Amino acid sequence: MESKYQVLGMTCGHCVAAVTMELSLLKGVSAVDVDLESGSVTVTSESDLDDSQVAAAIDEAGYELVKN
Repeated sequence: MESKYQVLGMTCGHCVAAVTMELSLLKGVSAVDVDLESGSVTVTSESDLDDSQVAAAIDEAGYELVKN
């Protein structure tokens, strides 16, 4: 299952690495693809992810999840 998110504040490769690492720690996540230019993040997981857990992981990395 793929979920797409928009993240504010990413500007460099370190940002990509931090977001990727934190999201990869979530249970069931098998892949994280970050597009730095657009700020979009695609997460592949076994099942639906809890948006609050995704937001917390992105916050832990130092960035902000855009609420839809």
